[in-house]
Amino acid sequence: MASLLDRFRHPRSEEPVAGEQGTPPAPRRRPLPSPRHLRRERRNLLRVREQLVRDIGGLVLEMYRQDRFRQDLIYEQAAEIVALEERLREIDELLFAASNRRAAADVRCEQCGTPLFAGARFCPSCGRAVTVEQK
Repeated sequence: MASLLDRFRHPRSEEPVAGEQGTPPAPRRRPLPSPRHLRRERRNLLRVREQLVRDIGGLVLEMYRQDRFRQDLIYEQAAEIVALEERLREIDELLFAASNRRAAADVRCEQCGTPLFAGARFCPSCGRAVTVEQK
C-alpha cells in the first residue's frame, strides 16, 4: 500500500514531468459550474451593477454641484461597470451552452416517451430499438 502512495507522491524517474524536457503541461479543463450557481452569480452581479450605476450618477451630480469635475474618477467607476458587464456576458454564454446541452440530451422514446440516455440503443422502459432519427 505504501508503494502505491509513493507512486502518486513522487513521479517515476522514467516518466517526464510536465514542463521538463520540452513537454508542455496538459491543459486541465474545469467542469462547467451548475446553472444554479451561474444564475445566482448573475443575479448578484446585476445587483452590484445597478448600485454602481447609481453611484456613478450620484458622483457626477455631486461634481456638478461643487463645480469640480474629475474625469479620472468617472473612468474608474465606468471601468468597473464595464468589467461587470463582460462577466455578465460570459455567464449568459455559459447558461446558453448549458441550456443547449440539456436540450440536446432530451431525447425520448417514440413508443413510450421515456427519456433516453446518451448512446442508448434500446429504450430502458419498453425495450424498443432506438432509431437513428431519435439520436
